[in-house]
Amino acid sequence: MKARDFHPRHLDIGLFAEQAATLEGDEPLTQFERLVTCLHEGSQGSTTEAVHWHAEGEVRRAEGGRKEIWLHLHAQVAAPLECQRCLEAVAEPLEVDRSFLFAATEEQAAQWDGEHEEDVLVISHHFNLFALIEDELLMEVPLVPRHEICPVPVVLSTGDIDTPADGAPPEREHPFAALAALKKTKSSA
Repeated sequence: MKARDFHPRHLDIGLFAEQAATLEGDEPLTQFERLVTCLHEGSQGSTTEAVHWHAEGEVRRAEGGRKEIWLHLHAQVAAPLECQRCLEAVAEPLEVDRSFLFAATEEQAAQWDGEHEEDVLVISHHFNLFALIEDELLMEVPLVPRHEICPVPVVLSTGDIDTPADGAPPEREHPFAALAALKKTKSSA
């Protein structure tokens, strides 16, 4: 079986690793439904950005001669997220470069998870690589996306809205002016 015979939505991880196969491509960002919900509202249906990804399988020999099945994944995209200061679109680079170890069972995965730094997943003959790519990119979305310098003036408080066009702050009455007026009235009586 050649690399072109592997399909990223139905990947036989064991065979992929045994053949040390690689897959790569550019998938439209709009194909990742959960990731699209994080995009700037004006970009959700019209973005032309693509997720560039590369996956490589590998079999390693571990202690005792047992074989370990590995998947090395790299994915990147410049996602148009919503700046939390100015509410305009900001292109945030999201990048993943990780390796995953595959175990035969859930129990084995739980045991290996404590022994390895990398994530341990359960092997599948119909593994959806795009779902893994989307999961990993979602974890890279910043909590507060924002521009270094926003392209439009940012209104920071409601006080900024009340500022006159000439830039001068509005005249405010002194808080004790009413007391001074009462004092004058009392002393003249």
